[in-house]
Amino acid sequence: MKLRCAVLDDYQDVALSAADWSGVLDAVDVVPVHEHIAGEDAVAEAIGDCEIVVIMRERTPFPASLYPRLPRLKLLVTTGMRNASVDLEAAARHGVTVCGTGSGSQPPAELTWALILGLARHVVPESTALRDGGPWQSTVGTDLYGRRLGLLGLGRIGTQVARVGRAFGMEVAAWSENLTAERAAAEGVRAADSKEELLETSDIVSVHLVLGDRTRGLLGARELRRMRPTALLVNTSRAAIVDQAALARALRDGWIAGAGVDVFEREPLPPGDPFRTLPNLLATPHLGYVTRGNYERFYRDAVEDIRGYLAGEPIRRLTPPAPAG
Repeated sequence: MKLRCAVLDDYQDVALSAADWSGVLDAVDVVPVHEHIAGEDAVAEAIGDCEIVVIMRERTPFPASLYPRLPRLKLLVTTGMRNASVDLEAAARHGVTVCGTGSGSQPPAELTWALILGLARHVVPESTALRDGGPWQSTVGTDLYGRRLGLLGLGRIGTQVARVGRAFGMEVAAWSENLTAERAAAEGVRAADSKEELLETSDIVSVHLVLGDRTRGLLGARELRRMRPTALLVNTSRAAIVDQAALARALRDGWIAGAGVDVFEREPLPPGDPFRTLPNLLATPHLGYVTRGNYERFYRDAVEDIRGYLAGEPIRRLTPPAPAG
C-alpha cells in the first residue's frame, strides 16, 4: 500500500511540474493542495491520513499542538533550511523526521529592488492612472544616485542588495549587532555607528535580518520616528521585525514617505486588513522566494528528501538546537 504525501499551499499549481516526482511515485501517492488550509483543526482533518507532508516555507505552521493530531505523520519536508513555524522539538518527540531543501538568496534580493524602484518612481499609481485614463504624469520620482541606502543586516541577501545599490551610485551603509567594520568594508559598505544613526541618515532603509528574540520588534514607533520624513522603508524579511501597528501609523501620519512590504504577520492577508489600503504602501503577497528557479530547487530537493527517507537515509535533516550551557 502506498504512503500518502500532501504538498500543501501549492497556490500556483506548479509543484508536480516543477520537479520530476517519478522516482517516488511507486511508493508514494502525491496529492498537491492548491488552497491555503486555515486553522489547526482544518489542517489536522485535511492531512490526518498522510505519512509525508511537504510544506512551502511558513505558509502552514507546524506547532507542537499539531503533531498529536497527525499520528501517521513520519516525514515533514519544509522548503528552505530554516522554518520558524515548525516546532522541531515537538517533531522529534513524536518521531517525525524533518528535512529541508536548498533555497536561493537571489530572488528576495531582486524583489527588494523591485519594491525600492516601484516606490521611488511611483510605478503603481502612474501605471494605474495611465490605464484608467487618469492624469499624464502626476508624481515626481525619487533619485537613487547619490542617496544613502541603509541596510539592517548584511548577510547573503543584504550583501546582494548592497551591490546593486552601489551599481546605482548610492552610498551604502549597514548595521547589525554583529557586523564589523572589516566585514562591511569588504563589500564596499560603511558600517553605521548604531542602528539609530543608520535610521536617521538613510534615504532608504531595507530590512535583511533573521527573525529572533533580538530582532523581534526591532523597529517600533521610536525607531520609525527617527527616519527622515522623505525616507522609504522596505521589508522583505519577516513582518515581526517591524512593529506593524507603528508602521501603519507611520504611513498614515507621514513619519516616512512610503514603505515596500512583502511580509505580514498573518498570511494570507485577510481581506479587510488595513495593510491592503494603507497610503504610500507598495505591498506584495510574500513573493520574495516565489520564482521558477527557486520552486524547481525546492521541489527537486523535496523529492530527494523523500527518496532518502524511503531508503532509510534521510538527508538535509533539521534538528532542534542543542540546549545552551
